Amino acid sequence: MDRDDASPVASGVEGLDYVLRGGYAKFRSHLVEGRPGSGKTTLGLQFLIEGARKGETCLYITLSESRRELLSVAGRHGWDLDGIEILELVPPELSLDPSQLQTLVHSSDLELGETVHSALAEIERIKPDRVVFDSLSEIRLLSQGSLRYRRQVLALKSFFLLNNATVLLLDDLTAEHDDLNLHSISHGVIRMEQLSPVYGGERRRLRVIKMRGVQIRGGFHDFVIRPGGVVVFPRLVAGEHEVGEHGAPATSDSSVDALVGGGLARGTSTLLMGPSGVGKSTVACTYCHAALARGERVQILLFDETKRIFLARAAGLGMDFQAYVADGSLLLEQIDPAELSPGELSTRVQSGVEHNDVRIVVIDSLTGYLNAMSEEQHLVLQMHEILTYLNQKGVVTILLLANHGLIGRMSTPIDMTYLCDSVMLLRFFESSGRLRRAISVVKKRVGPHEDTIREFRISGTGITVGEPLEEFRGILTGVPSFEGKESDLLRDMGS
Repeated sequence: MDRDDASPVASGVEGLDYVLRGGYAKFRSHLVEGRPGSGKTTLGLQFLIEGARKGETCLYITLSESRRELLSVAGRHGWDLDGIEILELVPPELSLDPSQLQTLVHSSDLELGETVHSALAEIERIKPDRVVFDSLSEIRLLSQGSLRYRRQVLALKSFFLLNNATVLLLDDLTAEHDDLNLHSISHGVIRMEQLSPVYGGERRRLRVIKMRGVQIRGGFHDFVIRPGGVVVFPRLVAGEHEVGEHGAPATSDSSVDALVGGGLARGTSTLLMGPSGVGKSTVACTYCHAALARGERVQILLFDETKRIFLARAAGLGMDFQAYVADGSLLLEQIDPAELSPGELSTRVQSGVEHNDVRIVVIDSLTGYLNAMSEEQHLVLQMHEILTYLNQKGVVTILLLANHGLIGRMSTPIDMTYLCDSVMLLRFFESSGRLRRAISVVKKRVGPHEDTIREFRISGTGITVGEPLEEFRGILTGVPSFEGKESDLLRDMGS
């Protein structure tokens, strides 16, 4: 028995190879199905380009697109199809290349058997290692019946197997009631989907329905089509990754550490909750700035503000991040929630940890990320995997969550408190006609923490935290009021 038989063959898409645990099965036929525009042709071309790169003989059989259209697709992605044979089974009037007229077959005028015979003859002539057959919909139409259609696909599959070809059969689901016929006779089945949200760019995802003899990574995996081809973002499964080193707690540039028992423990997540403008981002920045000064790498994902505003605001508080961005130790990424593919966030986080040795990850904010998700239950499940993965790797994670409203009774758009190891509550309060800020730690799983409420102030030198305040009422309801002595509060720098 050939040891290479059904061994993994690289697909040309790194993320898909991860999902398939190596790639397609060698010498087998795989069904790639999806509605028009879902990315089947692009995926097929990447499969052949990878084969040509390795010196293999590759053949693209097209019954639905002309050579000119295929070359146009390749050109937009910056690909060169030299080394890939293209067999057109379309009427010659669809081709504007006179040199190709003698190779064209009038599939509309031929019986099914003649059309299939033309394809098989070309396969026998060049003996390809990789074949893409685009698409089975034309065979279905010529068959004029499900029984004949199944027999023809079975004949194609057997012929490909005898000729030791690894094949992708593309199907655009024009008659979806027949799809199970193909599922049963295909070695592997990949379904590609394109979704249209109410607002923002389209979302694409794929699912490997079957792959015989392989424990695939199941479920839906997001992907995008960009210049350069299909990029797949495998669903993050924390349990598949090794546990990393933890080390000493992460400290900040401020006296906030006193509230959390000296710093944030490695491999834990901290949630900063409060209304907009209360200082959540500033608290997170103090930990990032201290980590960068220690020589650690930091990743900040911005959903709510631009890089320019973030850097200017931090510089105004005495924290200059420009040099760290320039030398690559700070990965500062601005994300447009309307254009974000949900699985792309976990891939960016994982890439920062695996390839850049990131030790602190900040997501600013979960409120912005929630806007990128269609259903909040998916957000919770995905954040659970992300946090578990980062905790295993010994990374300090800081999540920001804005309350609904600025003052008065407040609520959060989603409950993330049970997922996080620590929760800091930040609030505005009023005293003597002035608006002030209070901070408290309401939860910490690892190590001790203060149960006091302290005032804090943001100035050009950073954050200043005052002494514990005892005469507070209503801090947890969102309408805090201070009833103690004014002398206990922080004084202005000039007074």
